[in-house]
Amino acid sequence: MAFQTEYEFELPRGYVDDSGTLHKRGVMRLATAADEILPMRDPRVQQNQGYLTIILLARVVTRLGDLKHVDTKTIEKLFTADLAYLQNLYRQINDLEAPKLHTACPKCDHEFEVEVDFLSVTEGLS
Repeated sequence: MAFQTEYEFELPRGYVDDSGTLHKRGVMRLATAADEILPMRDPRVQQNQGYLTIILLARVVTRLGDLKHVDTKTIEKLFTADLAYLQNLYRQINDLEAPKLHTACPKCDHEFEVEVDFLSVTEGLS
């Protein structure tokens, strides 16, 4: 089985370009370290952290309908439902699956797996 680096998607609403054409199907690739680091230098992100999402998605969405190029202007013009959809897809394909710990209930000995969330554990330590 080959390692998957690109994921097809279909936007819930779709992007309407300047000529009125609706674009719904696209491709998102896995993010690289540069995709997450380089936008932090962008003045738009330094002025407004919310803009990081726009730049990240413009870097990883490699195709959207028949558009020749997807850039920040394209992502800015998405409907909010489509932006939320792409943000969720980004998290799904780029986040590692949470590690699971096999354990048993100390009272009834029922065995089960529990996801370990290291972020919530470390947040409580500071």
